[in-house]
Amino acid sequence: MMTELHRAAYSVLLPAFSGLTLDEGVRRFLKNGGVSILLGETRDEYLARKMTFERRRAEAQADFSRIVEHAADCAGGPVLVAVDQELGGIQRLHRLVPGMPSADELKTLSSEDIEARSYEMASSARAMGVNMFLAPIVDVVTGNNPWLHNRHLGPDAVQVARISCAFIRGVQRAGVIATAKHFPGHYETQDDPAVARAFVPDNLEALNEGLDVFRQVIAAGVKAIMPGPAVFPALDPQHSASTSRKVIGLLSEELGFDGLIISDDLDAVSILRGNSITDTAVTALEAGAHLLLVSSDSGLDDIAQAIVDAVENGRLDRQRLMTASNQVRGLAQASRDQVESGLYVSYPIPGGQLTRRVVR
Repeated sequence: MMTELHRAAYSVLLPAFSGLTLDEGVRRFLKNGGVSILLGETRDEYLARKMTFERRRAEAQADFSRIVEHAADCAGGPVLVAVDQELGGIQRLHRLVPGMPSADELKTLSSEDIEARSYEMASSARAMGVNMFLAPIVDVVTGNNPWLHNRHLGPDAVQVARISCAFIRGVQRAGVIATAKHFPGHYETQDDPAVARAFVPDNLEALNEGLDVFRQVIAAGVKAIMPGPAVFPALDPQHSASTSRKVIGLLSEELGFDGLIISDDLDAVSILRGNSITDTAVTALEAGAHLLLVSSDSGLDDIAQAIVDAVENGRLDRQRLMTASNQVRGLAQASRDQVESGLYVSYPIPGGQLTRRVVR
């Protein structure tokens, strides 16, 4: 029998997969209480910073609409449907939405123009049912960082903050949740956190500069923030930012962020740091994360059961889990409420396909 505790454990997981179909494991996850999915990309696409030609040729808006509807049917209610739709980086929705300017071009545009372009792009995504972007990347990269190569907005903190805040305002005005990443700002990391234990060298000036950008995106109303995968020895030498009570405490307590906190990919070597995925998931929740990004192949049932066991044996506070679950479910419900309030209307587009546009 699926208890309230079990359903809460499933609700704090964000499984990622690269296709546009729900396999049996993800369908079971949604039926058991899951309310979030990430329509991701392959490792090769991630490294290339673009979707393959075959994907771009084959995928249509209707494919996204179909999987969103299927996910909601399985969950029996609203679902958060996330994609990587970065500025100057990975753009999962490729040609299916209006394109955004390059990172260099963005620096020449006014904040109003960036907001307008972001609104137009996010409106098209929202019409397909996508309601969360794991973007923008707001790391102020001042040193060597191959992990964020061709994904970040540069070393100028003023420009990074200006562009990111405009993007956030436009995206969220269209009904899509923006996620600022990667807290507290990975200004330098020599290694790819997906395959190596990455560290951010001590640099108080760079750290404070990055934190100031996060203060600005919080003031702009960003609804979600993702701590990163690397270790900041100056803050916590033992845990990655995504699993560190000290780092997440800095975000929620000192910076006053009360929105959704999403871990980076818990399957990353730099986050696991030799621990099991189940133990790492519990550690992230203990640290204050609300939603845990994992591969859909990482054993969703085992992770959910480990979370339940941690509550039952006293390691994880039950209220901490329920608070996280309520944060996730509350955002999913709010997203559906926007649709049901008449924010979106249907209209035909050339070729006869039916989609929706945002009306304000």
